[in-house]
Amino acid sequence: QVQLAESGGGLVQAGGSLRLSCAASGRTFSSIGMGWFRQAPGKERDFVAAINSGGTTRYYTDSLKGRFTISRDNAKNTMYMQMNSLKPEDTAVYYCAGNPHIDGDYRATTGWNYWGQGTQVTVSS
Repeated sequence: QVQLAESGGGLVQAGGSLRLSCAASGRTFSSIGMGWFRQAPGKERDFVAAINSGGTTRYYTDSLKGRFTISRDNAKNTMYMQMNSLKPEDTAVYYCAGNPHIDGDYRATTGWNYWGQGTQVTVSS
């Protein structure tokens, strides 16, 4: 089992930046793939980004590429997401997710076994 805990969310003005963190405990962090999803009010939980266990391969949803950057520090059992040039439409609860492997269905919530509780990001216009 893996326990995940997000932090770093908050209220920011449009154009600003935030860095989210996801701290992991339990199973060896360096052996699992990690990802970020987000869920806006009244909408489904959508894939944002993923990174493989070694941090050498990253995946992004096309619309966010260039503004969001996923990374991980296996020595600290922590994953990050740097979010720049934030827009009001980025407002959502952001969830981190983990799975032993990043499989073909990594863009779907069903492709992930472990979830955090989420952290709220609100971008004001």
